[in-house]
Amino acid sequence: MLLFALIALTVVGLLTFWLHRRLVVAPGWATRWRYAVSLAIVALTALAVVTAAGGLRWGTADDTRVTAAVALTWLVVALYLAIGLAAAQLVAVVVWLATPKERRRSVLRGFNRAVAAVVTVGALGTTAYGVVEATDPVVTRTTHRSAELPAAFDGTTVALVTDLHAGVVHGQDFARTVVKRVNAAKPDLVLLSGDVVDAPFERHRAEIAPLADLVAPLGVFAVTGNHEMYTGSTAEWVAEWKRLGITVLSNSSQVVTRGADTIRVAGVHDREGTGEFAPDPERALADTGDAFTLYVAHQPVMAEVSADRGVDLQLSGHTHGGQVWPFELLVPLQQPMVEGFAVIDDVPVITSRGAGTWGPPVRVAAAPEIPLITLRRS
Repeated sequence: MLLFALIALTVVGLLTFWLHRRLVVAPGWATRWRYAVSLAIVALTALAVVTAAGGLRWGTADDTRVTAAVALTWLVVALYLAIGLAAAQLVAVVVWLATPKERRRSVLRGFNRAVAAVVTVGALGTTAYGVVEATDPVVTRTTHRSAELPAAFDGTTVALVTDLHAGVVHGQDFARTVVKRVNAAKPDLVLLSGDVVDAPFERHRAEIAPLADLVAPLGVFAVTGNHEMYTGSTAEWVAEWKRLGITVLSNSSQVVTRGADTIRVAGVHDREGTGEFAPDPERALADTGDAFTLYVAHQPVMAEVSADRGVDLQLSGHTHGGQVWPFELLVPLQQPMVEGFAVIDDVPVITSRGAGTWGPPVRVAAAPEIPLITLRRS
């Protein structure tokens, strides 16, 4: 974690310097504008770093929520500023080569001023769109067919709720919105596939209280994700889920009955877990036998260690669909799929883009979703 923090701080520092050079120095603005823009860049970046490190501790979580959202959203603005300015630099080389030597200085200054204005408007506009997009997790419908599904479960609907990330940015209001939309879809079964929370228990316990209102006749089940492991409060969060009426699948499975037929819902701790929260797919699937088995695992890559264990459908999240373009291009470096449906080592997997966001409350080209999966006997 220390190495990751050092790398992150180095990247943020270099990005801040780059933005200062391209937005302030290269355009040659008047002195008062130089100071104003430079101060804004440094202040927002510093606030984002403090927020990401958990340094906003005054008052209650609600008191710091807006500040945290603004600070973390700046990181997305900075990303798009950097991409736009870097692309403009390639054009600047062509302008420099095409301009007579005696005029290069003035032409490039005018070019850099125009670029700074256009790129800033574009970055702010794209991020604003992403902020609005992130507030609206929609129910997306899909169907999974299997010859192994018992007849009584034909037509069963499963709501997959993942990556809520309740905590610093997402509070009770967001959790309440998700619960309302899940309940409106009237699922038979609700599965929470990890990263339900993203903050220490003592300060953010109230954020997930609305989850107690989830309604599903066949039950509400949950597994841990990697961010439950990062909070330092894994045991407290798991206990809270149970208190809210959620069945926690701790490397275990449960029988679900409909009529004369049964299926199994199995769940495994996240691969980042250690000690009592270490993942154990073998134990999670030990009692499933020949039963149709829904397997809840936060990261889709867990399918690679669950092959040949009788999993009929794995349900995952974690990837966020990339969350902010172009990060979906990096997801395959860690995971075997980005979103949707795929077969991984003969295991059918449905991976949700997730309902919430990690870090910035922004989604660009990766809309939040709550998949509603209809199981059909083929």
